[in-house]
Amino acid sequence: MAYAPLALALADIAVPATPARKGFVVRFLEALATARQHAAEREIARFLSTSGGKFTDDTEREIERRFLSTPSHW
Repeated sequence: MAYAPLALALADIAVPATPARKGFVVRFLEALATARQHAAEREIARFLSTSGGKFTDDTEREIERRFLSTPSHW
């Protein structure tokens, strides 16, 4: 059995010139996640502006409590 150097072994592999297009569902989910991220950032900015504009330990805990914790469904 003979071994070829890596460059020779990969010589026959074709690399596509353009990346494959993402499907509709993937693009939709990415757009949805981006929109939710922007909405969350706007809500946090609004909260910071109404709480004095300073990012303290207390405001960080309140942001986590309000925006990052999921409500209990029990």
